[in-house]
Amino acid sequence: MTPQGLQLALTVGFVVVLAYFFAKVEIHIEGDAGWAANLPTWRIESHWLLDILWGGRAMTGYHAWVFPFIALSFHAPIFFTAAWSWQMEARILAAIMLFWIAEDFLWFIINPAFGLRRFRARFVPWHKHWVCGAPVDYWIFSSASAALFAYS
Repeated sequence: MTPQGLQLALTVGFVVVLAYFFAKVEIHIEGDAGWAANLPTWRIESHWLLDILWGGRAMTGYHAWVFPFIALSFHAPIFFTAAWSWQMEARILAAIMLFWIAEDFLWFIINPAFGLRRFRARFVPWHKHWVCGAPVDYWIFSSASAALFAYS
């Protein structure tokens, strides 16, 4: 394996480990009520922008804060090293996309209220669009993440 291939493999592995830990945190916060359904936070259930940008899911106060927090956290190396490049930004964006796909899937797999057997559209109303057994977001962002990792 080349040094670049090893670095990519370590990056992907580290991102999946982070996703696992965050999935565990969210399971303790949300329990069986995914997408912050029972949290004491504001919700916007429907808006045309949510259909375009959010896959039709509700926007919640929880998600309005956690998504930028994760994005900023992944950008921390730029501030620590004072080094930025398009390739570094591509790697960061790829890692963020991978993180959210892995975290979401792991939330179902390790959540005692779900598991792999309940990873189906009929049990997951907040993922409104499914293709080939997975939310459409997984396919879109997996492809985008792979392309960005390849560029980086």
